Formats: sequence, C-alpha cells, structure tokens
Amino acid sequence: TIGVHPHEVKHIQDNWYDELRALAKSKGVVAYGEIGLDYHYDHSPREVQRARFREQVQLARELCLPIIIHTREAQEDTIAILKEEKAGALGGVFHCFSGDAWLAKDALDLGFYLSFSGVITFQNATMLRDIAKTVPLDRVLVETDSPYLAPVPHRGKRNEPAYVRHVADKIAEIHGLSPQEVAEITTQNTKRLFRIE
Repeated sequence: TIGVHPHEVKHIQDNWYDELRALAKSKGVVAYGEIGLDYHYDHSPREVQRARFREQVQLARELCLPIIIHTREAQEDTIAILKEEKAGALGGVFHCFSGDAWLAKDALDLGFYLSFSGVITFQNATMLRDIAKTVPLDRVLVETDSPYLAPVPHRGKRNEPAYVRHVADKIAEIHGLSPQEVAEITTQNTKRLFRIE
C-alpha cells in the first residue's frame, strides 16, 4: 500500500502527490492507505487532516485503488468525506475496526470491509464482538496491526503477524464456524478486495 497516515499529513507538500502517484503505480501496490482521520492524538491539525484525506481519496480514485481507512474518534467526519467523495465506488477496508454499530453500518452501506484486530480478543471488547457478529462474513477481514494491539493470550507484548490466528479464532467463535472456515473466507475476501489472483 501507499499513502500518508493522518498523523503525518501536516508534512505533505503539494509536490508529494506526484511522488505518491508514481509510487502507487509500482508493481505490487494493491491499495491506497492507510489514510483517514485521527482526532485522538491530533498530531496533524484537524482541518489539515480533513483536506489531505479528501485529496488522498481523490488520488486513490484516479489510480483506481481501494482505500485503507484509519479513523479514530472521527467517525462522522470520516463517513461524510467518504460519502462526498463517492468512495464507495473504490471500495476499501476500515482497518483495525473498533468503532460502534453506527460506523459499522455506514461503512458496510458504503461497500467497505471491516478488518478486526487483536482488540476483538480483549475481555472488555464485548461491544466490538457484538458488532462483529452482525457483519456479513463476506465483508470481514482479520489483521494484527503489528507491532501494536497483541491479542489475548499475548496482550501487552509485541504483536506479531503469526498472532492473526487468534483474531481468526475469535471471529470463528463469534460466528459458530471453524477457524479453518474463517481463514478460507477471509483469504477470499482479501483477494477480492485487493484484486489478487
């Protein structure tokens, strides 16, 4: 993937878009992101985040790439920009999803996938598990967000890609499936989203 995270968008200069465009055409780039809004830390001013998010969605559209969305404490603005920019036509994924039922519904209505991380295994993530149960399996992805958010039983340690199986195990438990079935479903979803043969 290629894109500028909301924490770093304050550093974007106009000529960066030519560089991002060129990089995005590199072999192996399958998506644009992670892009979006993060109002928790505000490392970049909110108005700058909104402007750069919009610009990057437009660039992803130009490049015909699905987008990987980062949103934290900014769901209303995130959804509004995605709707205004007609980003549903691009498709994409809400990465490391930990939002509420409203955000899940809006994201799904726009045609996006929801990707669940180790957070879904946390004891206090009851609401997130309830939401995951309502998400159609053909719109679910799993991830680690390494090196952060290690799943139970590794919580508090450095996260590793191999730990994604714990996320898949929890999705399987929630949906009453085997871990193998979830692995097959999420693999097919990943291939479909990123147009991987």
